[in-house]
Amino acid sequence: MKLLLLILPLGLVLTLISCQSMRPNPIVNQWEARMNRGYLGPVTPDQLLAEIHLRRDLIPSGTVGRKYYRPMQPRYVTIHSTQNYSGDAYNHALALKRGALKANRRPGGNRIGYLTWHFTTQDDVAVQHLPCGEQGEHADFDGPGNNYSIGIEMCEHRGNDLALTIDRTARLAAYLCYTYQIPLSHVVPHHHWPRAGVSPAHKDCPHFLLDKGKQAGTWKWFQNRVKFHLERLVPGPAQRLG
Repeated sequence: MKLLLLILPLGLVLTLISCQSMRPNPIVNQWEARMNRGYLGPVTPDQLLAEIHLRRDLIPSGTVGRKYYRPMQPRYVTIHSTQNYSGDAYNHALALKRGALKANRRPGGNRIGYLTWHFTTQDDVAVQHLPCGEQGEHADFDGPGNNYSIGIEMCEHRGNDLALTIDRTARLAAYLCYTYQIPLSHVVPHHHWPRAGVSPAHKDCPHFLLDKGKQAGTWKWFQNRVKFHLERLVPGPAQRLG
């Protein structure tokens, strides 16, 4: 290979290196084939919200995971995967409302005794559980991931189309970025936030968008999918999902 590089023109060498570093990911290609079947032209914020198929099913104020009002100014969007292979978005909404997702409350750890997040997505719907102006308990205890980020969980139950779930999540993240003026670089995986007192500190989540537990090419592809939907937006009023 070294000898070949010595005799090849520089431009061709750079092309070969570039091609080797940009090998297509077969799984990503399969996902994209599922995602790009409908109309994907310019949209207003209202039209993008309609594409997301949002259903509000909030945890009742003053109960379980919303027993205390904890206001938040969103600065990030944090992406998770449920790793629950039997529960859909509606099952998760019901569990959150019943307070079924309990956690050990401890100093430096879970602050309210429950897990909570803002949205759960699947192939045909996104269900909202918390107002975007309230903190969840989904990322890093008393860190910026909980204090300043909107949490989205992606479903993995049997029969769910993962490609469409990912794309619905990307559309929702794009809408949230537009509405709350969140930069694309602040769309992060759960893995981004270290968890004090937990080993490993950085969770392999969402596992199917990470590369061997690292934020690499597959995650960059997802961020580009969010960017694609952001760039579809034409200026207009956007409903704040409070």
